[in-house]
Amino acid sequence: MIPISQGRTRRATLAGAVCALLVAGTALTGCSEDPNEGTNGVGRLPADQIQSKAQKAAASVGTVRLHGTVETSGRAYTLDMRLKEQGGIGSVTAQGQTFRLLRVGQELFLKADAAFWGKGSGGGESDSKAADKLAAKYVKVPKDDPSYTKFIGFTDKNVLLSGLLTLHGELSTDGHHEQGGVRTVRVTGDDGAGGTLDVSLEGTPYPLRLVRAGEAGTLTFSAWGADFPLEKPSKDDTLDYGKQLPAS
Repeated sequence: MIPISQGRTRRATLAGAVCALLVAGTALTGCSEDPNEGTNGVGRLPADQIQSKAQKAAASVGTVRLHGTVETSGRAYTLDMRLKEQGGIGSVTAQGQTFRLLRVGQELFLKADAAFWGKGSGGGESDSKAADKLAAKYVKVPKDDPSYTKFIGFTDKNVLLSGLLTLHGELSTDGHHEQGGVRTVRVTGDDGAGGTLDVSLEGTPYPLRLVRAGEAGTLTFSAWGADFPLEKPSKDDTLDYGKQLPAS
């Protein structure tokens, strides 16, 4: 007959071994472990409250970097932008052309090569000269130009994030994950069809990764609260083309 104390010890050892096998074999945390232990605690909340806390965290800090793809109005854009309350700076790629955007206050500047401005597209010598003039300069975008309305949203932190950080449909949680070495909890809309949002479990519950509904792009967020310089380009590096930019 095995003494009671030895039996308890053997059962405890066996339970620990089973738990270790489950964790190692399936990457699950469980058994006696709390996956939210040592975190900011948002993983214990209902999905709608996690989304709300992520939205409030994003709104509460002045700066962020976002990188990834966005599809809007039938066109795909690849963004790498740093944003703050006063403006933003970064690069945008669309239809194989990459250009830089810079906004300071309400002034928007666009910088691109001659090909972006239409050189080599068969527009004639005058168009080619105009493209050369615009190339490699920060061109001030007139407020009446359609490009101003189209692109200024990519440089506006509040407008951009308020439109992005809302999932569609019924919200639920989809376990614990990792983004850039940071533990996250994932929230989904309609089991992923309405988008997914990874929220940091470490420190402030910032959003770290967003997959938009309808395969409309994936964005990652980083450098929350990290300041960066933002100023208008020098006069030598700026060109004011007038009331409307040439077609490109």
